[in-house]
Amino acid sequence: MKQQAKLQSGSTLKEQHNHKVNFLKIVVLFKQILDFTNKHNLLNKEECIILGLSGGPDSVLLFHFLVSLHKAGTISLIAAHLNHEWRETATRDEEFCRDLCAKEEITFVSKKLSELPTFAYNGSKEEVARKTRRFFFEQLAEEYKADKIALAHHAQDQQETFFIRLLRGTSLAGLVGMKAQDGRYIRPLLEQNKADIVRYLDEQGLDYCIDETNESDSFLRNRIRKNVLPALLNVDTRFDNSFATTLQRLRETEEYLEAQAKQHFASLSTINNDALLIDYKQLLELHPVMRYRCIVHWLCTEKVPFPPSQAFFDELIRFLQNTKKEHQLHHMWKVIKINDYARIIKTQL
Repeated sequence: MKQQAKLQSGSTLKEQHNHKVNFLKIVVLFKQILDFTNKHNLLNKEECIILGLSGGPDSVLLFHFLVSLHKAGTISLIAAHLNHEWRETATRDEEFCRDLCAKEEITFVSKKLSELPTFAYNGSKEEVARKTRRFFFEQLAEEYKADKIALAHHAQDQQETFFIRLLRGTSLAGLVGMKAQDGRYIRPLLEQNKADIVRYLDEQGLDYCIDETNESDSFLRNRIRKNVLPALLNVDTRFDNSFATTLQRLRETEEYLEAQAKQHFASLSTINNDALLIDYKQLLELHPVMRYRCIVHWLCTEKVPFPPSQAFFDELIRFLQNTKKEHQLHHMWKVIKINDYARIIKTQL
């Protein structure tokens, strides 16, 4: 009897130890995420947060983190799930998310892709899905008067995005990747590694869904995830840390150049009768890099849609250099020259 009691006692101590270890892991991981959100001022007290909950490991981890803040009364949380209807397991993922939210008493809203507006298909299903998700999230944010929309992008998503943009050709602004906050969108997991996320969920016995299309080589992102990133880690195990450091330096350079562009733009622009006029001769004298940035700032200020192609900017610069007085930027917008100034005006359809 004494020997049996001793074994039972030992088992209890082991369980207590495991519980303590698991609790410490929760505290450490959640503190890392909380420190990141505080550093970038992502979450403020009493804010309403819409979470994009797919059911995958990344969004499930972010769900549990935000639930802890919700239960503490720091924020209020609403989970949103978009069923793309592209695979047989899509309904399973939706039901998983619904059950997860019911268990934690979190408001859950789901929509099917077919229930939302159709966006133009440019050959990329990923792009269509992204646009539809954003429409859905922003619609909910308006309905619930939410302050932020939380997305579960992590460090490897950032790496994948970097190489996708590098392969397709992009500017420095494109290479710096996703921001911790972009408007109302926030990314609290942006410095967390995917392997650590999955390991944590598995160790805590927390369920999540696996999207089998993540293994398909049909998508460029998947090919980079499966082939490029592992190869770089195999070449040098310091890749993750070195990449994060380099990205931070690129971001600091981008922020400096953007600040310089705003100063240059202010010096060559003026307001006359509510019209924004640009001294285009002064603009043309700028270094090509700064000239490009000032043009982008100009177009964005005037809310002109434009393709991020070099050909588009080259054509606009040629117009500013020649004697022509008008140039069509877009079917609804054109730029005109008035003496030494250029102005963008909206045209009638």
